[in-house]
Amino acid sequence: MTTQPKNENSSSSVTAKANHNSKLNRDWTQGSISGNLLTLAWPIIISSSLNMLGPTFDAIWVGRLGADAVAGVGVAGIIVGVVNSILMGIFSGMGALISRSIGAGDKEAAVNAARQGFVVGIFLSILMAVIGTFFSGHLLRMLGLQPDVVALGAAYLSIQFIGMVSMVFEWLTNTIMQASGDTMNPMRIALVARLFAIALSPCLVFGVWIFPKMGVRGPAVAGVITFAIGGAIGLWLLLSQRSRLKIDFKGFRPDFKIIGKMVKIGLPAAINGAQMSVVGLVVMDVVAKFGTVAVAANTIVSRVEGVIYMPGMGLGNAAGVLAGQNLGAQKPERAEKSGWTAAGLVVIGMLVFCSVLLLWANPIVRIFSNDPDVIHIGGNFLRIACVGYMIVGVSLVLPACLNGAGDTFIPMIAGIVSMWGAQIPLAYTLPNIHGLGVYGIRWAIVAAVWIRALTYIFYFRGGRWKRRKV
Repeated sequence: MTTQPKNENSSSSVTAKANHNSKLNRDWTQGSISGNLLTLAWPIIISSSLNMLGPTFDAIWVGRLGADAVAGVGVAGIIVGVVNSILMGIFSGMGALISRSIGAGDKEAAVNAARQGFVVGIFLSILMAVIGTFFSGHLLRMLGLQPDVVALGAAYLSIQFIGMVSMVFEWLTNTIMQASGDTMNPMRIALVARLFAIALSPCLVFGVWIFPKMGVRGPAVAGVITFAIGGAIGLWLLLSQRSRLKIDFKGFRPDFKIIGKMVKIGLPAAINGAQMSVVGLVVMDVVAKFGTVAVAANTIVSRVEGVIYMPGMGLGNAAGVLAGQNLGAQKPERAEKSGWTAAGLVVIGMLVFCSVLLLWANPIVRIFSNDPDVIHIGGNFLRIACVGYMIVGVSLVLPACLNGAGDTFIPMIAGIVSMWGAQIPLAYTLPNIHGLGVYGIRWAIVAAVWIRALTYIFYFRGGRWKRRKV
């Protein structure tokens, strides 16, 4: 009588373990493409949403320290964003190698690519630490900021750079897991780390309870600590075979051939990410000529876009994983179908959203500001942006597919041409057309979105990316 519960518990444990292993070993190159996309995408969307919460709350706490603190941390954050774009671009090269290897059934090659990623990550984090130690103040002074703003910004920026190793380790482990087809564990890590950061940051800013009062250094230190926690959890998952790849470093040695491939694939993506951040600064400078109200409206629209783009970016990243793995499995047509399916889903979703946004643009802006002028201009900005939102799904998904396949050059060229060849010149010239004014800047952004989207459609349909070797 006493053995039956034990047997039931044992059977349940074996079944649960079998289900867990089945999920970890799922073959993403088979089954429903739309089902695979949605299964991979929703954890990425949640992770991205959680990652946005930290900076949002940090801005609230820093805002209570005064205008100089807001300006210093804000500009420092932009510099960190440029660096982050470069690092994430380089790691996309590692992700492409891993996803291709997983699709080909060569886990040994995938593990080797992951281990080489740590070599690149450690090198880059040391480089960033050196820059942060000696050049943070110089970088901010080059932007012509006031001395008080430079001092506060440098205090924040130096900690971010010196602690870059913790950030790099979380990104590395997350990229490795996502490229292998595991998006659940990165979501769990984001849930733990970001919520902890949200709780820790105000304690360090204001000196709550046992914590020291650190001012603008508080959010930076909280970020370093929580990224370290996230990186440690991710590394533990990879070392203990609780993700799709089990990594060990026995007999490890740098493989400069793989590192060279990784950098060759990732460098165009890094350049593209960095130049997009720089373009954002240039556009903001043009908007600033129309006054504070226009800057506020543009900032609000950028925040709204950050939210509405998340599903598209999540589906894009998922499509990139499927594209890489299907190409590795010698299923190029399935790789292509993954891209078109994801792009179609995002375009449909954005069309539905636009129908709502056209009616409720002003109330959405009112959530962020009570100023009637900001609401008026911001609402019009959003309505103009809808012309681009109709096709932006293509610009979010197809380049992510190309990056996942290891073809990062065309997205870089499309980004440079559309932004520096169209968006920036139009942003300076369209406002001078009678009746457009500041709205000409938003039309310039729309034009760049359409140019990128049409470029991706043309290139993706050509199919050359499916024959690319990595």
